[in-house]
Amino acid sequence: MDSVEKILLDLKRKIFKPVYFLAGEEAYYIDLISDYIEQNTLNDADKEFNQYVVYGREIDLAGVLSLAKQFPMMSERQVVIVKEAQNISEFSKEKGESAKKANSPTQQFIQYLQTPQPTTVLVFAHKHKSIDKRGAIAKALQKHALFAEFSKLYDNKIPEWIGNYVKDKEYSIGPKASFLLAEFLGNNLSKIANELQKLFINLEKGKEISIELIQKNVGISKDYNIFELQDAIGKKDILKTNRILNYFSENEKEHPLILTVITLYGYFTKILRYHFLADKSKTSAASALGVNPYFIEGYARAAGNYSIVKLKNIFLYLKEVDLKSKGIENNSIENKELMKELFFKILH
Repeated sequence: MDSVEKILLDLKRKIFKPVYFLAGEEAYYIDLISDYIEQNTLNDADKEFNQYVVYGREIDLAGVLSLAKQFPMMSERQVVIVKEAQNISEFSKEKGESAKKANSPTQQFIQYLQTPQPTTVLVFAHKHKSIDKRGAIAKALQKHALFAEFSKLYDNKIPEWIGNYVKDKEYSIGPKASFLLAEFLGNNLSKIANELQKLFINLEKGKEISIELIQKNVGISKDYNIFELQDAIGKKDILKTNRILNYFSENEKEHPLILTVITLYGYFTKILRYHFLADKSKTSAASALGVNPYFIEGYARAAGNYSIVKLKNIFLYLKEVDLKSKGIENNSIENKELMKELFFKILH
């Protein structure tokens, strides 16, 4: 499968494929490629008569083929972009007998893929899920079209993605700031990119995105966030931990208990893994834990403060709070009190 970079480079060089099928859970890359094709393939004058943007909810496969088979009007090529292509019924229901008939839309589409209209650039944006690769359409797409599938990035890869994105836009960002953005915004790349674009507006090229800038424009508290909480816990700083805990309790909408528990589970898992590393050098440990080397000193300090036995108990505490917060175990204690009890057990 071609990479995003390879696809975009070819497009910039005006190297077009007759059919693009962009699929998967990560909508950001699907939009990135399809938007580039929509905005840059034809000039404004040619777009009026030779560019069609349709939606899977409003058109069937036969209608798409009808557009794709047309010839461009006074232009070298035409562009047909099918957004929300996951809603085209033939992409999810092609097992019936009617789909196997020679004149069915499914079979006509497969035939089109084998000999596509050379003057048409046909793009399918199939978001939020993949296509069943066992079906005849998927097999034909993989064989005859540019078939690209994009999965969600793992959470631990998001800070690195942010760093690369910022660098590509000719700015810089430190690992702590990247971590804060990742923790606050999650793994929705489109949302992250939008927030970063807002930060770029207030920043000169080549300048660094600071934590202060993020705090001012994104709404993340400099002192009361999950990174500072983990740092306080790792140092066994009881005063700072309780101060952040109180802030979280008073702002539960922004800092829900369940999300805090999940994040802490990942944090303590890394500390436990650090205990068992044969090579604890910064570079090797960072690679093994899947974090930026900047954070290894903190994990080393935390491993010194939390023994393997203590960590096993912490996992039990986290599981207990998780069950109580979900109502699985009989519980009449408010989340605020659950958090206090959890952190008392962790720190003592």
